Amino acid sequence: MDKIDFEKTRFDFLESISQALDCGDLPIIKGLLTTNDTSQIGEADKKAIWDQAFRDKFLNDSPFSIPVFEKLLQLSLDCAVALICSPTLPVILLTDAFDILSLGKCEEIFYMVEMKVSTWKQELFFNQCKNTLLRLCNDLLRRLSRSQNTVFCGRILLFLAKFFPFSERSGLNVVSEFNLDNLTTFGGKEDFSDGSDIPEKEKDAMEVEESLGSDYNLYKKFWSLQDFFRNPNQCYTKIPWKTFCQHTNDVLSAFSTIKLDERRNRSKWDEADVSANVGIDETSTNGGDVQQYFAKYLTSQNLLELQLGDSNFRRYILLQFLIIFQYLDSPVKFKQETHKLSEEQTSWITEATDQVYRLLKDTPPDGASFAQSIRHILKREELWSNWKNDGCPEFRPNITSSTDDIPNDSSNGEKKTVAAARPRRLKRSLGDQIREASKRQKCIIGNAEMNRLWNLCPDNMAACRSKDRDFLPTLDHYFEEAIEQLDPSVESQYKRVNEANFGWRALRLLARRSLHFFTHGNTPITRLPDYLETHVRKLAKDIQQSVNVLPNVKPEPVDDAGDVEQMEPEADPVSSTSEIEGGPDEANVKPDEVEEAAEEENSEKKPILCTMEQLVLLAKEIGIKWKLLAPKLGFGPDEVEYFESETSEVELQAKKMFQIWLENEADATPENLLYSLEGLGMLNSAQGIL
Repeated sequence: MDKIDFEKTRFDFLESISQALDCGDLPIIKGLLTTNDTSQIGEADKKAIWDQAFRDKFLNDSPFSIPVFEKLLQLSLDCAVALICSPTLPVILLTDAFDILSLGKCEEIFYMVEMKVSTWKQELFFNQCKNTLLRLCNDLLRRLSRSQNTVFCGRILLFLAKFFPFSERSGLNVVSEFNLDNLTTFGGKEDFSDGSDIPEKEKDAMEVEESLGSDYNLYKKFWSLQDFFRNPNQCYTKIPWKTFCQHTNDVLSAFSTIKLDERRNRSKWDEADVSANVGIDETSTNGGDVQQYFAKYLTSQNLLELQLGDSNFRRYILLQFLIIFQYLDSPVKFKQETHKLSEEQTSWITEATDQVYRLLKDTPPDGASFAQSIRHILKREELWSNWKNDGCPEFRPNITSSTDDIPNDSSNGEKKTVAAARPRRLKRSLGDQIREASKRQKCIIGNAEMNRLWNLCPDNMAACRSKDRDFLPTLDHYFEEAIEQLDPSVESQYKRVNEANFGWRALRLLARRSLHFFTHGNTPITRLPDYLETHVRKLAKDIQQSVNVLPNVKPEPVDDAGDVEQMEPEADPVSSTSEIEGGPDEANVKPDEVEEAAEEENSEKKPILCTMEQLVLLAKEIGIKWKLLAPKLGFGPDEVEYFESETSEVELQAKKMFQIWLENEADATPENLLYSLEGLGMLNSAQGIL
């Protein structure tokens, strides 16, 4: 396309855009396309001209006006839907605007991006614009300060969460990396010794709290923990783990010795007037209360006493403890094999977690409610971690009805609705089932019958060496049907000798049991059915002769002359015994073994299950430890939460768990329950009960 024609067409398009903005009407642009002769311009070139015309219109309009820009953006969206311009044009206009405007103006016009989430997610725009929108948001985040522009950063992240699907891997920390650049620095013991470098507002705070001299050892331990919070993996080594435990115990002990009072806590900050000094964002709330918010920790040694006495600050630190405790004791797909805790370390984490929750409950205001909320949030976080371990599958919420439709007894067939008594049991993944079965030396194949058969002998090699598998059928028993089919009235197509499977087994049996198989003959073998039928006739003749001689015994067959009786080697007592007794199973299995096999089969069919009386006694013994046993019995976090919501008594919660386990688990035997208790070190609780 000629440059002069390009400029003329762009000028015409620019004029039509101005008219459309003045009238607020898209048909003006469509009318221009019908009146002007643009048939010689390709569609791609035409869209490129429209894109350039829109960008020129935006850049030439000064000063910048938000209402005008909003009209221009909407017009570009309408043109993109009408396939007049490129689908990426609206996002390019937004990118140009954010590049040339100040952060204040960017925050004002970002609502245009937020309000059109449903538009960006349409098929026309999503595939074309998702990378451009992501780049736009990342460029804005780089320009913003996480501490000064917190709200704007949050709006951007919320938009990205709404725009991209849950399974979008570009927005996930799939390999569980940590931000090791987030360092928390704190001063030495001699810092601010002369007071010359202390900021003016910090001097005021020190004058108020000069009597509260902070212990430097506690100060150092307190802020050293931030290095473990940013990189928890170092806790899996021996020396850092001891340091982490020691510092954690000292900090939690310090929190325990300082009892907080909501009224005293609020007055301390008001009297000190150090809100700007310690990074507090004061926001008035209903009732005149002040809400403190720490965007970034200030680590001055002289402020530690105030920070230890502040309820919000204490909650931030305690929440960090709960997060690192959960990470250390949870399975993460990308952890190294050495990143595992011992039983002693796990026990310490459990005790420390309980202590942290007690401190949260004692922290005003509304400590118990806050602790319960944090517990729920961390449970949800554990579910998200499991979702990432499974490879981030497509998110499809499992929506189940909480009611069951039950037909009424009335004649009109109406239905009544009954609330579900408890949530539906979630099915464990196949990997968890196989892992649990391997610990019990069991096999999981696919269905209940296959599992039962395979678990009769889980060791494959031992099953192959079993004497029950080492047998051969007798000749008269195997060829009984074939002998009966020698009758001329039976058609050849229905005879067993014509079946390939029967013929293959017959040749193997004849090679082991019949001398006719090795008889030399000049007649060549034509067809296998004919060859087998010849041998069947010989066997029938031999059997008839043997019956006439010894009617009560089934002897071995003889050759055609009748003067050679077949003898099996002495080293193979199985063959001779089985032929006389009539079957290999009776020959090889002793009476005691038969009884034991029958008892074992009956026990497999009808396992001895736990009784509810035993489980009630066990619930009294284990007490609060039932929560540790729940995952071993196949209960998830949601089900544990349901048991807790049913009643506040620990014994009734454990009883409810055992009742549901006994109802739903087909293998609820004392052996399996004792195995789970032994793995948790709770075997003593079941003595005398199971």
